[in-house]
Amino acid sequence: MQARKLAVDGAIEFTPRVFPDDRGLFISPFQEEAFIEAHGGPLFPVAQTNHSLSKRGVVRGVHYTVTPPGVAKYVYCARGSALDIVVDIRVGSPTFGEWDAVLMDQRDHRAMYFPVGVGHAFVALEDDTVMSYMLSGGYVAQDELALHALDPALGLPIDPGVEPILSDRDQVAITFAEARRQGLLPDYATSREIERRLSGTPVSA
Repeated sequence: MQARKLAVDGAIEFTPRVFPDDRGLFISPFQEEAFIEAHGGPLFPVAQTNHSLSKRGVVRGVHYTVTPPGVAKYVYCARGSALDIVVDIRVGSPTFGEWDAVLMDQRDHRAMYFPVGVGHAFVALEDDTVMSYMLSGGYVAQDELALHALDPALGLPIDPGVEPILSDRDQVAITFAEARRQGLLPDYATSREIERRLSGTPVSA
């Protein structure tokens, strides 16, 4: 498995080897040894797994969790294709305000690690796209916040040729600037400390 650090501090892309044969193929979307080498510590204890099914054009996010408690994620695309996006919304982060995106499809089968405190969004590029998640914490409605994915200040790579389909919640999400003004964005140092506790070892710089 190959690992690549993304433009957002602490976010990592993973690309597994694909083993095709006349029956289909076999892949391992998560591999502990490769994760530890890239991240500097083991994956968080998994508290919940999620599974979403989306049609082409669906935009989910930008979602994030109040920190603390904070939630880390490991995400891959089990079917279809999506552009998965990480946004650094952690105040004080060296990459604050930056984003990076990973194409997840059925050719390369990439996965992505989202550290505590960042924002997460994705755009489904075809019908019946399935995204699967491992999370460090369970769902608590009052801790889940959102920024508007179409906020020009974020400048996310959402194809203007695709009519975006957003949930009612995401349509009324506030802007990045408004969330910062209201003090709703996670703190970088706090997020990193929570991540250290989750892994049980120091997180690489």
